[in-house]
Amino acid sequence: MSAEFRIHSTLLDDCHRLGRLQDCHVLLHRDAALHWFILVPETDHTDLLDLPNAARSMCINECAVVSSFLKNNLGYPKVNFASIGNVVPQLHLHVIGRTPSDAVWPAPVWGRLATDHRYDQAQLARLCSELTTAIGLRRVADS
Repeated sequence: MSAEFRIHSTLLDDCHRLGRLQDCHVLLHRDAALHWFILVPETDHTDLLDLPNAARSMCINECAVVSSFLKNNLGYPKVNFASIGNVVPQLHLHVIGRTPSDAVWPAPVWGRLATDHRYDQAQLARLCSELTTAIGLRRVADS
């Protein structure tokens, strides 16, 4: 990670830092009602569609890898993907496992999850291990 790059404080408050892939930092939303990953590329661009073609393709490819993990390893039948950025201006990409039995199906998850489900340290360690094996997640010193 470059010395100047910082992940927005709101993302850090809302998420666990799991590590990184080649181009994106991988965060996990603290609410464990469903698996909600947030990928943060190291860029000054604030909109996905403004990225140069190669960088945009890499970000989308990494989101696709996380989506595949959600479906193939965690059994989610549906994955939502979005790049909104209205609250947090830093470019970040949501990759969320969904199932018809989740707490807010079929509505979007934003602002609707009101659960007390939280990940414990053992769950986080197990998930990081699975991500390392399945998609090559690399732990970083401050995650």
